[in-house]
Amino acid sequence: MEQSKKLSAGILRNDRQMADGRTIRYYDTSGQNRSAKDARPVEEQPAIGELRLDPLVNEWIAMASHRQGRIFLPPKELCPLCPTTGELLTEIPESDFEVVVFDNRSPSLRPPTGDWALPDQVGPDTDLGSAAGKCEVICFTAEHGKAFKDLTPARVRVLLEAWIDRTAELSQESFIEHIAPFENRGEEIGVTLTHPHGQIYAYSFVPPRVEKMLAAANKYKASTGKVLFDEVVAREIRDEERIIARNDRWIAFVPYAARYPFEIHVAPLNPVADLAGLTERDRDAFAPIALEVMKRLDGVFGIDMAYIAAWHQAPVRVGRDVLRLHWQITSVRRAPGKLKYLAGSESAMGAFIMDMRPEQSAAQLREVVL
Repeated sequence: MEQSKKLSAGILRNDRQMADGRTIRYYDTSGQNRSAKDARPVEEQPAIGELRLDPLVNEWIAMASHRQGRIFLPPKELCPLCPTTGELLTEIPESDFEVVVFDNRSPSLRPPTGDWALPDQVGPDTDLGSAAGKCEVICFTAEHGKAFKDLTPARVRVLLEAWIDRTAELSQESFIEHIAPFENRGEEIGVTLTHPHGQIYAYSFVPPRVEKMLAAANKYKASTGKVLFDEVVAREIRDEERIIARNDRWIAFVPYAARYPFEIHVAPLNPVADLAGLTERDRDAFAPIALEVMKRLDGVFGIDMAYIAAWHQAPVRVGRDVLRLHWQITSVRRAPGKLKYLAGSESAMGAFIMDMRPEQSAAQLREVVL
C-alpha cells in the first residue's frame, strides 16, 4: 500500500506498509523519496482487548493485558523510534524523517472486525464489549535527544499538520467517537520511551472527562445561550494576570481553577471545534506560541519538566457547537525534587487540592527569561 496526499503549507504525506501490515505515514516538506522497506520479521499482532463498564460511575475501562510486555526505557542504541541505521531495525524503516505517524505495535484500542456496537449500559449486567478504536504513535523528530521545545517553528508546523490530518481522517471511521492527540514527557509521568514522540488515541466512546465537559457546556448554553469555553477565555483576557503568552491568533494562560502546580491552556482566539477546523492563519501562528510555552515551562526551574500535553477537542458526532479546541499542558512538578502526587483526595475522591495559587504559577512562567 503506497499512497501520497498533499496537505497545506507544502506538506506531503506518504503512506507505506510495514512488514506486519501496519501503516506508517511520513509527513515531509522536501519531497523526500520514501522507498525503504521494513526488513524486520513479521510478528503476530495482539488481539482486540476487552471493554468493561464500571457501573458505579458508568465509565468504560479498556483491558489491554498484552501491553504488559512492551519495551521499557531502552538505551538510545536500541530505541525503536529512532530511524533505521545499520543493524538497528526500528519502527521507522527510513534513515531519516521529519514527522511520522504509525499504528501502535501494542495498541490499547484496535479497529473492530465485522459488525460492532458499544454495549448498552445496564449496570452490573452490561455485556462485555470489545476495546474498539485506534492507537497511533507520532514521532516529532529523528533526533533522539531532542524535546518539543527544541523543534524549529517549521517542524512544529509539520507536526500540527499531522495532528490535523489524523483528526480529519480518523473522524471518518464509523466506530470512532473521540480523538485525543497527546504527549507524555518524563519518567515521572510514566514514559516508557524517551524519544520525542506522542500518541493519538481514537476512542469508540466519549471519554469521561469529555463527557463532564460536554455536560457543563450544554448546561451553560441552555441557561445563557453562550459557549462556556468562549466565556472562560474572555474572563482570562479581562483578568490578564494568568496570561503567560499571546499572539494575534492564540492565547496561553494558567486557568483560574488549575488542578496542577503548572497547568497551561493554549487556545485559538478564533474558536473551533477541533484541529481540522483551524484556519491557515491559525496553523501558521501556532508554532511560536507553542515553543514559547514549552521553553517557559522548562525554564521555571531550569530542568526538563515532566508534563502531559493533550489536545482537547469536540467529539466526532456530539457537542460540536459547545466544545472548543484547546491544548492543555500539565506538570506535577511543584519544585525541584518535589512532585504533586495525586494521593487520597485526588485519586480516591476526585477532589483536587492545589499547593499554590494559579496566579503564582503564571507569574513564575512569565518571569522566565527566554
